Amino acid sequence: MTATLTRVDVAPAASLKRRRRAPGWLAVLPLLAFVAIAFGIPALAMLNGAFTAKNQATGATSYTTANLTDSLQGAYLTALLGSVKLSAVSALIATVFGLLLAQAVVTSRFRALREAVLTASGVLANFGGVPLAFAFVATLGNSGVLTRHLGLTDKGWSLYSFWGLVIVYLYFLIPLMVLTITPALDGLRSQWREAARNNGATNVQYWQHVGLPVLLPSLLGGFVLLFGSAFAAYATAAAMVGSSIPLVTLQIADAISGNVLVGQENVALALSLDMVLIAGLVMAVYLPLQRRSARWLA
Repeated sequence: MTATLTRVDVAPAASLKRRRRAPGWLAVLPLLAFVAIAFGIPALAMLNGAFTAKNQATGATSYTTANLTDSLQGAYLTALLGSVKLSAVSALIATVFGLLLAQAVVTSRFRALREAVLTASGVLANFGGVPLAFAFVATLGNSGVLTRHLGLTDKGWSLYSFWGLVIVYLYFLIPLMVLTITPALDGLRSQWREAARNNGATNVQYWQHVGLPVLLPSLLGGFVLLFGSAFAAYATAAAMVGSSIPLVTLQIADAISGNVLVGQENVALALSLDMVLIAGLVMAVYLPLQRRSARWLA
């Protein structure tokens, strides 16, 4: 009799548990549907177009790898390498300066300074595109305010160059690094510094043997995040330098609009696929680093 009652009681309990789980899954369905429509369909269209070639005479289409081959040759390869170089240099500089700024904020005794810097970083990290390009052109362009007052043109300065674009990118990459690395700096335990001092370690030795090794996963993860953000940027470079600097995002826009050759839309899709593969590689590096840093700083 007892075993029968137990089985009867367990069955309704299991059924009730399943009913409670059901609304949670149903709540996720709209998000999954949105992702499938907004990201899945364009991704499939890009993948199909990257491997499709159209005969301009007959209009017939066929599957081929010629688009991917073209995307890794000539001007397209130069643009892809240019974007990688620009993103790597910008991300490396932003990682160093972002770390220094975040450390100064974390160790500051003025809470208002910390809140002001973090708030400003949250705003500046999302400030880009045409407004950012216009602000720098008005300030450091050929006829910019600082350019004229400081005589930068006579000293060889040009905003419309590789290093000019790096400076513009740093405007939003450094704040992004501050937001990324600040939680990791907060996670450094004061007991570690005290233990290092008790054992006779200097401040430099503490950072060399304790601080930086613990922060290394977060620093690398931040660098990868900044690299991906700079690599995907388009509007700022397009509004400021146009096609004077070879970048893959600008090459995609030119190929789609037919500024170079007509009928290169599928090559643009192949270039987009190259970008997706590089972004996927970036995320494959970023996620394990984030999990490792979370274990150290938890």
